Amino acid sequence: MSLMSGAMAKLQGFDFWRTTLKGARFVVAPMVDQSELAWRLLSRRHGAQLCYTPMLHAQVFVRDANYRRENLYSEVCEEDRPLITQFCANDPEVFVQAALLAQDYCDAVDLNLGCPQMIAKRGHYGVFLQDEWDLLEKMIRLAHEKLSVPVTCKIRVFEDVERTVRYAQMLEKAGCQLLTVHGRTKDQKGAMTGVASWEHIKAVRSGVNIPVFANGNIQHLSDVERCIQETGVEGVMSAEGNLHNPALFEGCSPPVWEMADEYLEVVKQHPPCSLSYVRAHLFKLWHHTLQIHQDLREELAKVKTLEALADVSSQLRRRCQEERAKGKGAELRESSLPLPHWICQPYVRPQPKPPLSNGSCQGSEVKTAVCKKRALEDLDGTAQSLSKNKQKKRSRNPKKNFSPEQKPKYLKCEQCGNPKGNKCVFNLCRGCCKKKAFKEVADCPSHGLRFKTKAEKRKAEESGRNEGKHTEKKTCSPPPTAELSPKLQEQPERPLLL
Repeated sequence: MSLMSGAMAKLQGFDFWRTTLKGARFVVAPMVDQSELAWRLLSRRHGAQLCYTPMLHAQVFVRDANYRRENLYSEVCEEDRPLITQFCANDPEVFVQAALLAQDYCDAVDLNLGCPQMIAKRGHYGVFLQDEWDLLEKMIRLAHEKLSVPVTCKIRVFEDVERTVRYAQMLEKAGCQLLTVHGRTKDQKGAMTGVASWEHIKAVRSGVNIPVFANGNIQHLSDVERCIQETGVEGVMSAEGNLHNPALFEGCSPPVWEMADEYLEVVKQHPPCSLSYVRAHLFKLWHHTLQIHQDLREELAKVKTLEALADVSSQLRRRCQEERAKGKGAELRESSLPLPHWICQPYVRPQPKPPLSNGSCQGSEVKTAVCKKRALEDLDGTAQSLSKNKQKKRSRNPKKNFSPEQKPKYLKCEQCGNPKGNKCVFNLCRGCCKKKAFKEVADCPSHGLRFKTKAEKRKAEESGRNEGKHTEKKTCSPPPTAELSPKLQEQPERPLLL
């Protein structure tokens, strides 16, 4: 009864957004191993109003006290609020247990229904739960009843707009108090990322009565403002845009070294911070510069201390400042960038298909275009038609023939149909030849099999040992005692050891 009364007393929907989240419009996304405390504090200093923890695994969070301490409990900081903790889960009881352990350290608990990676598919969580509405309804409803803080969700869209709206309405009805909509489908990832559909987000915003955050296509502050105007959402979430420019929500693009130095300073002020997190952030911040200074890219990947990472960042800063002083930048190899490479700016993935004018994309057509397999090599095996791997092989062996039409046709094994050894004594492939040679105690020099030779060698060795034993019996009888040396005769007999 007390739990229910607590659930009724907690703020919900727009009251929760306005009061607890302070009407947050600029949001830093939950990012695995990337939205840790130090990065959240840096982002808040530069305009972020709400942050999410990295995605935490609910089952591990429940069973492992060290995991809880390292990922949430030790990161409690007054500056780091409001804060939402995100979990991946596929079991209502486990999700609620994890949320109960986390609720005193955050302002809401979020269920990840948007992760499209293979690890989420194997673990059966993230976006791979989006078709299991009964399970999701149970998870959200139970969390809404049991927790003292609101439960929120982050989802991806279906290709069908109407189905996406019904999905959002189901989550709202179950007890979701705030919904983040990533305007891409489950298949839009990696090379098929494409453009997020704001049309889907706008439809969800119109179809539910809880606050909605938009996610996707955010690279500059102007994108944030345009997204809010076009979709009517309460706030906008950024992931990759924030990683390349933590000052995105300030509307400025500072030199990379300013953000890198400030981040490293925050890391020192709030230990411990995993070295892998710091390295990943520096790679993102210096992404465009590292395309030019490849030697420092390798150095950044190899060093193993925070001080060494900071030293590589300092070297990059010095080189960039020297280039800026000489007026270089636009004429360098990264001349396609709108700004010099040492300025914080987004990384734009090559689009699989040009977006439509309304900011949406044709998901199925994009997938078809991108998934089209690379054509086989031309008959002449020209360098342009070869894969990178085969081009490397050709550089090592220019005379090697890569044309499938010109390659000699192989003869088939008489038993299994696989290619047979050219000089196999049995006219078989190696597998079949090995079985036959072992059974018949035969040799096949072509396949390096020496069963007959080894058998004859063993037989000869055994014959030699037998002859040696026979000879030893005749010639190795002990000499008479009188012939033993005086020293040996003086030694007492040793008892036999049984």
